[in-house]
Amino acid sequence: MDVITVFLTSDLGEGPDSFREDFIHDGRRITFDRLGSDGPRRLVDGALWVFVDWVMEDLAGLEMCRRLRADERTAAAHITMVLDEHDEEDRRRALKAGADDYVVGPLTRTGVLDRVLALLTRAPDRHAARRIEAGDLSIDMSALQARWSGEPIKLRPNEFRLLRFFAENPNTVMSRDDLIAGLGKREPEIDERTVDVWVGRLRRAIKAAGGGNPLRTVRGAGYVFDIG
Repeated sequence: MDVITVFLTSDLGEGPDSFREDFIHDGRRITFDRLGSDGPRRLVDGALWVFVDWVMEDLAGLEMCRRLRADERTAAAHITMVLDEHDEEDRRRALKAGADDYVVGPLTRTGVLDRVLALLTRAPDRHAARRIEAGDLSIDMSALQARWSGEPIKLRPNEFRLLRFFAENPNTVMSRDDLIAGLGKREPEIDERTVDVWVGRLRRAIKAAGGGNPLRTVRGAGYVFDIG
């Protein structure tokens, strides 16, 4: 099933619970999540759509657009600026900052779904062709293949996603809860000890490919993917 990830910088009109349920339509799963000024805190699956408020709590929407275009994870996203009112100058500035289009808020779940589905055929999924590079590690998203210095790393789906999340957040302490949330595994609830099993398998796979042990345990805090 194709996946479309929709990020929004504020709650929908129906409130925070609007983010809890995926929407299934015509062989596609559309998943919702909040996006803060520091960028995604989870893996981005499939095509990416971002709705950015003109005024955010801690950042101007225009600056958020610029950050999204500068971030490798979100550079290819379809960005819609959510304006407070119809204003020709605001629309011009939004497009100049990197937005693809604009709407006038407030947004609703139905309104977002209608817009994404209407525009979907015009926006090819460039995310699938992306490559992720982190030191000697390279991940080819089109082939779903990870390599260490050119040597394939044999991974199960969960470990592949875990490695990708670490590669997108190198040299950063990630708690077990961070990793569960980052992989989108909150529902159904995952025991934190399961993360240790994933990490153990990932370590063995990287070592078998000649990568040593770049996953460092930080006692009482979590794990770090060390990249020099």
